[in-house]
Amino acid sequence: MTDDIQREMEAITDLSLEEALGLALQLHREKAHEGAEALYRRIIEVAPDMADACHFLGVLCHERGRSAEGVALIARAIELVPDFPGFYNNLGNIHVQCGQLTEATACYGRAIELAPDDANLHNNYGALLKAEGRFEEAAASFRHAIALDSQNARAYNNMGLLYAAQGQTAEAIHYYCQSISRIPGHPEAHKLLGLTYYSLGRHEEAAEVFRQWVEVAPDHPVARHLHAACSGQGVPERAADDYLEYTFDRFASSFEEQLNLKLSYQAPQLCAAALSRQVGARRGLSLLDAGCGTGLCGPLVAPMCGRLAGVDLSGGMLELAANKGVYTELEKAELTEFLLGQDGVWDVIMSADTLCYFGDLRRVVMAAAGALKAEGVLVFTVERADDGDAPEGFRINPHGRYSHTCGHVEEVIRAAGLDLLEAGEDTLRTEGGKPVLGLVVVARKP
Repeated sequence: MTDDIQREMEAITDLSLEEALGLALQLHREKAHEGAEALYRRIIEVAPDMADACHFLGVLCHERGRSAEGVALIARAIELVPDFPGFYNNLGNIHVQCGQLTEATACYGRAIELAPDDANLHNNYGALLKAEGRFEEAAASFRHAIALDSQNARAYNNMGLLYAAQGQTAEAIHYYCQSISRIPGHPEAHKLLGLTYYSLGRHEEAAEVFRQWVEVAPDHPVARHLHAACSGQGVPERAADDYLEYTFDRFASSFEEQLNLKLSYQAPQLCAAALSRQVGARRGLSLLDAGCGTGLCGPLVAPMCGRLAGVDLSGGMLELAANKGVYTELEKAELTEFLLGQDGVWDVIMSADTLCYFGDLRRVVMAAAGALKAEGVLVFTVERADDGDAPEGFRINPHGRYSHTCGHVEEVIRAAGLDLLEAGEDTLRTEGGKPVLGLVVVARKP
């Protein structure tokens, strides 16, 4: 426990249990996770039958990558207060994010029994039914949610997603618009509507949706980034820090389930295999996982490493990476600036599916070259662009990621003084049921 948290814990001894729980919830909301967890646990030590503390600690444990512990804690809360629907709802949410749909069904069913007029419960249950491919039942649940609460933007959004999954784009657009009309700044509805227009080739309408989103929410990082991506106006050199933090902090708890189960994500495995081809049986490497996310690369390369460090902008992702138990150190930082402070430190720098958030790769690859030892190896993936679509060698796509031509990759590798060893094409993942083609690049510092 850090000194700051210890002092804070000592300062709350005079609070009532309710006041202490309120403080823990505030820390939780502010993403001060270590302090919130310590305080929840202190409350449970004093009052082991305090169901709310068990419940919120369970939610936090799940958010920190310890879902089994979170499930057990919420189950304990249910034992203490067996008729509170919110406990079952959040337990169901965790089961969904872990891909445990049978368990989630039981939880949502019990929650609805206890609170049949709660629109959010019917909406959540509908999302589960959609995930199971039970589209008619899902539609009935969403309609029930809307009937109970005609202003429930999430239910309209989910109905749009349901129609989109069935290829009924006009109906999907109708429901996204209904969601926006109820909450004009609703982020998910704007994002889905804009991307739907773009997928139909209606690029001007897509850009207009994102422009309107910026107008009602000028400080929203996703609104700004997607408007630039879709309109071509004010395209950044790389995705802004606040966009990346906002996106990945909110994606962290379900990141691996989404990528592995739904998108057949292969970038970490491809990078690890490429590295193995170059280093063979060599061990004791100092390796930087650049843009480590939740640490999917870590267990794949740890047997080769004497030192395995990770760097990422998302604090939520780093918490989950720490749970892998393979990193010797983790740091929250912007990648290029971090690399510029590492002069000849690393045997290997690996970056799986991170440089797709950079446009021109020249500066970040130059920084990586400086951070490598002599004979050090750089391994990374990028999404591939055709020369005709990206005359500058790279382009931003409407989903907000950049893609790069093989020519641009080769050029920046040479400019950084590295020798290109591999630049093979492979499928990084699927998206919308289609393969996302990328380049798996390996270079060595002379």
